[in-house]
Amino acid sequence: MKNTNPLPEVNISEDGEVRFLHLGTEWIQGSMLLDAPFDIELEYVQRMMAWLLFVEPDSVSRRSALQLGLGSAALTKFSHKRLRMDTTAIEINPQVLAVCRQWFKLPPDGARLRVLMGDAGELIRRPEHLGRYDALQVDLYDHEAAAPVLDSPDFYADCRHALTDEGCLTVNLFGRHSSYERSLESLCAAFGQDAVWAFKPTREGNTVVLAQRHASRPSRLELLARAEAVQQRWGLPAVKWMRLFKPVAA
Repeated sequence: MKNTNPLPEVNISEDGEVRFLHLGTEWIQGSMLLDAPFDIELEYVQRMMAWLLFVEPDSVSRRSALQLGLGSAALTKFSHKRLRMDTTAIEINPQVLAVCRQWFKLPPDGARLRVLMGDAGELIRRPEHLGRYDALQVDLYDHEAAAPVLDSPDFYADCRHALTDEGCLTVNLFGRHSSYERSLESLCAAFGQDAVWAFKPTREGNTVVLAQRHASRPSRLELLARAEAVQQRWGLPAVKWMRLFKPVAA
């Protein structure tokens, strides 16, 4: 269903070495380290990269990523600049894109980077996205940050159709307990419970959930070895993830 709410105004703030993105409220919708603009500053956004635990590190630069919701472009910049992936983002608010380009170091579109303007729930169903992405990261919140804007089993099924056979979706879930449980049920309906993994919530209440296009169950030793490689190559705290990340149907 198309989001018909008026688009909120985009604001920025700074606190020391960090710049924040807001959508007309005090809620933080993204951030950037001023001295390291292509790193990921927020803990939950780092966890959106957990799909790296399920692929060979040497293959990452040959893969494709899609972000639904640009935010402060942290995931888009990391995928494009640090992982060297073919990267696409979908954003409904043109002001968000303008602010990301001016204040958050988002590069212009090019051969490996593109930002598509429009409603993510509609665009994800277009045939050019079918089976294309190895990493699909969903962070779609309105300015009140109360619950995901797109969160139905049909929406998650559309996301699953956009993944490659080895692809994973990661989604930021936040808000009341009932909202989280409803979102988890929708994900399991679309992907199957055996394909869904979840982190423990961050201190701020963000819970990142991962869903595989095809369920697999690597051993903890395999995942730990992959986590060590991810941490060494890209500086993400992936070894810590192993204490916080497990299958939903354990």
